[in-house]
Amino acid sequence: MASTSTTISSNVDETFAALRQKKKRALVGYLTAGFPDAARSIECLRALDEGGADIIELGVPFSDPIADGPVIQASSQRALELGMTLERTLEIASAAKLRAPIVLFSYLNPVIAGGPDILERAAAAGVSGILLTDLPVGSDSAREEWLSSGPLSFIRLVAPTTPVERMAEIARHGSGFVYLISRLGVTGARTTAPEGLTETVGRLRSATKLPICAGFGISTAEQAKHVSQLADGSVVGSALVSAAAVSPESVSRLTQELRTAIDS
Repeated sequence: MASTSTTISSNVDETFAALRQKKKRALVGYLTAGFPDAARSIECLRALDEGGADIIELGVPFSDPIADGPVIQASSQRALELGMTLERTLEIASAAKLRAPIVLFSYLNPVIAGGPDILERAAAAGVSGILLTDLPVGSDSAREEWLSSGPLSFIRLVAPTTPVERMAEIARHGSGFVYLISRLGVTGARTTAPEGLTETVGRLRSATKLPICAGFGISTAEQAKHVSQLADGSVVGSALVSAAAVSPESVSRLTQELRTAIDS
């Protein structure tokens, strides 16, 4: 795959501004780069985009994905076995030519290994944002400054147990939106909506003006609708990865179901 073209992708801030104007909530969809293989990964990303996702999280496969549940872990392992890397992830982002902005979803090690110009190369490939699961606020101020001052929106994670003062600190060091982990544990589909989400979103809203998108365990249209009545967006990952294992058409169907439910 060539890596010279640039994705047709709007900015994360512009996307949320447009959604606010339309009084709509965001559908944020996650897919693992290179799963089930590189070619079908691009097809699934396009299906997610055309199905109505507002933001697309593109997961960089990693050998030790401690925050991920079994579905995403298995997809990462499969992609790694097929030779997927951060560089090839950027090639996929570039080749897909998506409408929705892409947020690179990664652990810190692959980004460090990508070199000092990795953020600029990601932007050139059409990536609009970056989210690192293992870089808490205050853990590495130099790297945080590097990410904050780069060309990508720096999405930060907030756990449901985070005190409101810490929520405010995390949000001050991020941009684009805040990813609210809706429940403790790892990623993965659940049969019920997160408990206590109303109170958690309320605390986070008191701490930041950034849009709030909630994820972890959201897998059905009904759950996405419930979350979107509270937060500014719903993040769906494992259910979409499971759909990608079947076909791009399955990704498209699920995305459209989620879109319809959120808009209702």
